[in-house]
Amino acid sequence: MKKSPVFFSLLSIMIFLLSGCGSDDPTKIRIGLIAELTGDMPAVGASCINAAEMAVKEINAAGGFQFGENKYTVELIVEDNAGKADQSVSAAQKLITQKKVVAIVGPNASRYAIPSSEIAETNKVVLITPWSTAPKTTLDSKTNAPKSYVFRSCFIDPFQGQVLAKFALNNLKLNRAAVLYDVASEYNKGIAEIFKEVFEQNGGKVVAFETYTTNDKDFSSQLTKIKKASPQFIFLPNYYSEVPLQIQQAKRLGIKLPFLGSDSWGSEELLKLCGKDCEGFYFSTHYAVDASTEVTKRFIQNYTAAYGTTPDDVAALTYDSFGLLWEALNTAGVKDRQALRDALAKIPKYEGVTGTMQFKEGSGDPIKSAVILKITDGKFTWFANAKP
Repeated sequence: MKKSPVFFSLLSIMIFLLSGCGSDDPTKIRIGLIAELTGDMPAVGASCINAAEMAVKEINAAGGFQFGENKYTVELIVEDNAGKADQSVSAAQKLITQKKVVAIVGPNASRYAIPSSEIAETNKVVLITPWSTAPKTTLDSKTNAPKSYVFRSCFIDPFQGQVLAKFALNNLKLNRAAVLYDVASEYNKGIAEIFKEVFEQNGGKVVAFETYTTNDKDFSSQLTKIKKASPQFIFLPNYYSEVPLQIQQAKRLGIKLPFLGSDSWGSEELLKLCGKDCEGFYFSTHYAVDASTEVTKRFIQNYTAAYGTTPDDVAALTYDSFGLLWEALNTAGVKDRQALRDALAKIPKYEGVTGTMQFKEGSGDPIKSAVILKITDGKFTWFANAKP
């Protein structure tokens, strides 16, 4: 009998709590993971930890790493940020100073990854975020120059915002948009602003640009203003836990328009929470289960066999983050933070689950493509590819 992703994530938490501070075995390479296991987006944390544990089990089963005469296996050390920025910071500090990890994967959401990335950069420790698309994640907060130790396995919002704006104009043939977004969240705010800029530069008009604040539940005032502005569609660059409520409230107000979303829609929890209310809508994301390469098919098969569910974009991006780490570790040839950073920055091309990616020296943002998915018969289905 297959167990649910939540079961596995809770089991993992128990194991790590019972293991205390972990071992000081010199034959272990410690990798930290910061995930949203509890808080506002536990489905994200469950996917992240599942993929992380799968990646570690696979590399250890294959014998780990050989550096000279020494052989090393990987020890995964997990911290729950509880969906909070301050706990993301303390988790990064703990992993670096107490657990002595070689690198960190996560957090996922931009509002948690950005503060964690500051800690990693200050301490000169590699951090790879699987899912944080906000540009500020990999940029220095004071100089706006690229951070040296912070990377991501996903595309960034300027690219995603451009893809969505042009998709609405060119594919859907719609030129009057309304936008509703969380003004207190760097991700939501950033992509909303980029979408508006590109949409209007290319001949569209944003007739309503409405905001709310994280954890708001009543959107009737904003939606009423949107209805009066007579848009042709509504763009919601918001998280899977918020979107169903927003769409359902819109429909209760008599709004019968198509909705367009971003990669934050990508959890299957959205399908459970939204049901038929989301049928026929489109969103951008990182990979499509039904348009897969051999690498992707193998990952989906193994993940489904292990956890009894289809991997979402967070799981795929987490797996790719570890794949990038494994390649960099093999190249570095030592258990050293600086050598790992240098090797990671120079990876010429990586064929991952979410596509081909590469880093240009001086930037932690990979060059890679996006996909557009359509919600059809209660499933995410491939609709189009979008290249950089």
